[in-house]
Amino acid sequence: MTVTPLPRSPRAPRARTAVTAAVALLLTVALTAPAAHADPPGVTEDSSPPVRIDPGDPDLRMVQGAKLAPSKVLNIKSIVETDDGSERRQDTNDNVTFALQAEVLFGKDSAELSPDALSRIATIAAEIKRQHATSLRVFGFTDNLGSAGHGLTLSRKRANAVQQELAKDLGSSVAFQIRGYGEQYPIADNNTEEGRKKNRRVEVSFPRAGGPG
Repeated sequence: MTVTPLPRSPRAPRARTAVTAAVALLLTVALTAPAAHADPPGVTEDSSPPVRIDPGDPDLRMVQGAKLAPSKVLNIKSIVETDDGSERRQDTNDNVTFALQAEVLFGKDSAELSPDALSRIATIAAEIKRQHATSLRVFGFTDNLGSAGHGLTLSRKRANAVQQELAKDLGSSVAFQIRGYGEQYPIADNNTEEGRKKNRRVEVSFPRAGGPG
């Protein structure tokens, strides 16, 4: 018995060719499509209306016996810095902190206040009065150049100098806590001069009005 193979349909090769071409076209479009553009946070605001929520929706009901967690106030931090970075103000729910770079307060390796420092410290004193603060912290910091012992001594002397100037405006009703931390607690990279400049600073912090004392 001889089996004769069925003849191939003349359309089959062309059909496979069409499918292959369509797949290749889809792959080309997918590979050459531009990547989605991501705007920096806060640059693009969503102007669409908020989603409406039906308070009577049964799917939103809590299961029997469930309770809401206690409310919690998040500690929001706001930082404002001058263009040259010489002064920074940080506000949280509880405290206000001013950080002044050493270069605007003192000469190199010195703890003697410069004339420009007096006006800056007076501005801080005015804010302390406005917040009715009676407890202040004045902390000094340096970069990591030189010996650690020298940094501790210099940072303490600089903190003392700022405290004494503040006391002239605030009087004896304010209690001070003074510390010199030297190269501890850097806020920038000590491997660059720009970072070291930010680390050489004196910070004055105090409770916000209405915050914990």
